[in-house]
Parts: sequence; structure tokens; C-alpha cells
Amino acid sequence: MEIANKEFSNKIKKMLKNPSLIILLILIFISLFIFIIFPLYKVFMISFTNSENKFSLDVYKEALANDYMRQGFKNSIFIATLTAVIGTFIGFLYAYTINRANIPFKKFFRTIAIIPMVFPPFIGAMAIIMLFGFNGLLTAKIFGIRTFPVYGLWGLMIAQVITFFPVAFITLDGVISTISPTLEDAAFNLKASRWQVFTKIILPLSVPGIASTMLVLFIESLADFGNPLILAGSRFPILSVQAYLQITGMFDLKTGAALAVWLLLPSLIAFVIQKYWIGKKKYITVTGKPNTSQLKSVNKFAKWLLFTLVLIISLFILLIYVTIFWGAFTKLWGMNNEFTLENFKYVFDVGKEAIKDTLTIALTSTPISAVLGMIIAFLIVRKTFPGKKTLEFVSLLNFAVPGTVVGIGYILAFNSKPLLLTGTFAILVLNFIFRYIPVGIQSGISLLNQIDPAIEEAAYTLGADDKTVFSKITLPLIVPAFFSALVYSFVRAMTAISAAIFLVSADWNLMTVQILSQTDSGRLSEACAFSVVLIMLILSFVFILKIFLKNKISLVNNNYASE
Repeated sequence: MEIANKEFSNKIKKMLKNPSLIILLILIFISLFIFIIFPLYKVFMISFTNSENKFSLDVYKEALANDYMRQGFKNSIFIATLTAVIGTFIGFLYAYTINRANIPFKKFFRTIAIIPMVFPPFIGAMAIIMLFGFNGLLTAKIFGIRTFPVYGLWGLMIAQVITFFPVAFITLDGVISTISPTLEDAAFNLKASRWQVFTKIILPLSVPGIASTMLVLFIESLADFGNPLILAGSRFPILSVQAYLQITGMFDLKTGAALAVWLLLPSLIAFVIQKYWIGKKKYITVTGKPNTSQLKSVNKFAKWLLFTLVLIISLFILLIYVTIFWGAFTKLWGMNNEFTLENFKYVFDVGKEAIKDTLTIALTSTPISAVLGMIIAFLIVRKTFPGKKTLEFVSLLNFAVPGTVVGIGYILAFNSKPLLLTGTFAILVLNFIFRYIPVGIQSGISLLNQIDPAIEEAAYTLGADDKTVFSKITLPLIVPAFFSALVYSFVRAMTAISAAIFLVSADWNLMTVQILSQTDSGRLSEACAFSVVLIMLILSFVFILKIFLKNKISLVNNNYASE
């Protein structure tokens, strides 16, 4: 106990010597409390009170007694589990094939794998209706089938897997690519079969990554709102959609908040397991020996079998997104597929304000989110202060919180003075800033952990202050993480729907809300046109940012070298 008190006292003394650090930490903690903890607190509080604002479990009792709501919870858990298992399996298959089979077109496959990340999360659902719906191109027009179960479990599962598969691929690609091929060479030299090498080396070393990926996909799927809203249907209720309908359709905030709590609890449990248990299980395979090896992990038959499977997956993903572009140029999808540009005229007429609002909000929130993420990552990795673990947990918490819960929380928290923000530009910007800082923080932490602190310590020894060390040494080294945070924050701000749909107003609207509205109205061609414009804006931003940062990195490195 005395040792712990002494360590705490030393941390305080060290902080007191740096007042600017104290001020920065206070401001960050206050911001995280107001815009992350406080909205969650409001969701919990309203769900545990009755009409007289006294503690009560009546809302939960009524919800539990409702068969439809109970079924919604079971369906949400079931579809999230299926998405986690199938998405991780396909991601592993894809990553293993690219890293361990000498197949052609690897760049093509990698590109296809990350395409869904640039699209709004519910675009896959829209394309599935266009292809496999009652009047779908493949089912009705080509095969004459009008009874394909596109709405409900199967359609939703396909859309979820396509949407979140890139997360699994990127994670497992990193895991498998770091497993040294020399380990397999050693096993082959000891007369092990290819199956033994896979089951005794590749698979065991990939287990932490696989487990982590499954939990991440479980959280992402559970939090998804757009796909279920379009594809779940009334016969397959999903909790996130039920919470939304309770608030917007029934004007029942208490029941909506209670359903949001149901949705939040499994997400938080999965997040804690992924972050603090699975995340610590890593196997080191760096041997100090050459990592080059002949690709002997798969034989010729397995190589072409894996290539065929990956090709089928890639072509299906490509079909989904080509359909969106095709639909944008048709007069009336499924009825009149003649070429037209009228849909884009409609977009820039009816959706002009939504385009402007979306860009304004995204361009405002993106740099703030990325910079804040880098600052918090720097504090966590490089500074010592009381409450560091609390700062890390709270700042990453929004990753585990479903967007529906965040949206409800913001409505409850910022609907009265002194924080009356509902319907304003500020509430949307603040939502995006604090919703997407976890990725910037994680990127910054990962990169800073790879940078030897001795580099910065040498600068301090030579008399440099915090500002000089950060601007001249740390900042140039974390530019890649900053770029990742910028891109992610912008893409998510442009394609967000689950929390944002609660926060839009007559004054501030978003393109994703417009796309959902057009889809619900059956105007699929117009929805596709909105989607194409949205995708072009995202790709343009990423391209411009890449050129800008490339020039910026060169300038910083030249200045650094000259000094």
C-alpha cells in the first residue's frame, strides 16, 4: 500500500512540474465525460425511471414481457454471432490465400477486399434487394424466381458479412503475414505434412487474431443499423431497429432507452474481452533469421481451389458494388433499365443541401477527431499520470457503443439548457468527433509503441522542450497514423447513419439519411445516384489528402534533415 501511495505521489509531483500537461488532461477528461460518459448515463437513467421520475424497473418488465422485443434481442445476438463466425472464416480464407498461396492477381484481390470500407454500410443491403429482391435482376429477371428470402435472416446475414468482411481481412492479413515462413520450413524438414503445418503452426499462431476479429465483428454487427433497417423486415425484428422505431414512431423514449441498454451490454462485454483478455494474447515469431521462403504451405490442387474460392468471393463483392453504379444510370431499376442522367439531376436538385451539409460536417469533424486521437495516444504512451488507464478505456469506449445507443444518448443529454444542442450543427460534429477517435488513438498507440523512446529522450537531454520534441521528432514519425485517422474519420462521417439519424434536423441533413429515405420510398435508382456521388466525394478526399500528406511528409523530412 505504501509503495502504491509513493508511486502515486511521484506521479503527482512530476505532473506539477508541467502545468500545461495538467490543463490538457483536465480539458480532455471533461470533454470525454460530457460527450461519452454523460450520454450513456442519461440512457441508463431514463430506462430506470417511471413517469414520476422515480427508480423503477417497469420499462424492463414490460419489454421482457413483450415476445416481439425478446425475439429482437435473440435475433440481434444470433445474427451478430453468425456474422462474426462467417465473416472471420472468409477473412481468414482470403488472408491465408494471399499470404501463403502463390496465386495471380493479388493486388486485385486486396483492392476488392477493402472496397466495402469506402461505401456506406447499408449499400450492400440495397444492392442485395436490387439483385435478389421480388423484382431483382438475378432472381426475377434472369431466373424467374420471385420468392427468394431476401428479407430476414439470409439477406441480412449476406449484407452484414459483406459489410464487415474487410475488418476481418485487414486484421488477419496482418496476423498471417507476420508468421515467419521459416517455421513452416522447419516443420517440412521434419517430415510434417501440409495439413500438420497448417493445424500445428499457422492456426495456433493465428488464434489470438481470430478470436479478436470475431469479437470485433460481433460488436460491429450488433451495432449495425442501416442493413437491418432495410433488410430485417417485420418478421425478423432486430433490437437496434426496434429502439429506433420506439423513439421515432411510438415517441417512447423510455422503452427505446431500455432496448438500447439491452443492445449495449453484450457489446461492452465483447469489447472488454477483446481489449483486456484477447488483446494481450500474442505470439512472437520474430526469429532474427531471414523471413523469405518458398511458398510450400499449399499444394497445386489446394492453391487453385483457394484461388477459385477467393475469386468467387471477390466477384460477388464486385457485383454488389457494380450494381449500385449501374442502378444510378437507369430510369427505374427493375422496370425500365434505359440509360439516363436524370437521377443525378435529381440528386443535385433535391439533395443539394444534404451534400453541402454532409461535406461541411465531415470536413469540420475529421481534423479535430484525428488530432485529438493523436494527442490522447501520445499521452497514453509517452506520459505518466494518475488515471491513464481510465483515460484509455473511456476514450476507446465509443468503439463498443452501438450507434443507436449514442444517438439516443445525445438526444437525452443535449436536449435542455445549458447544453441545448439538439438539431444543431454542433451536435452532429461532436458526435462524429467522439464517435471515431478510437481508431486514431489505436493507430497512434500502435505506431508510438514501435518508436524507441530513446530518440525523444536524446532530444530532451540536448535541451529540447515538449513542444520541440513533439513537433520535430514525434509528429513526423506518427504522420502515417494521423493519415489513417483522417481517412477513417472522414469516411465514417460521410457514411454514418446509426447515431446520425437521430440527430439530423430540418436545418442539417445527411446524404446517408437521404439514401435511406429514397430506398424506403422504393426509389432505388435515385438512392444509387446519391450513393455514387457520396463515393466519388470520399475517393476525391482520400486522393487529395494522400497527395497533400505526401508533400507534407517530404517537407517535414527535408526540414528535419537540414536541421
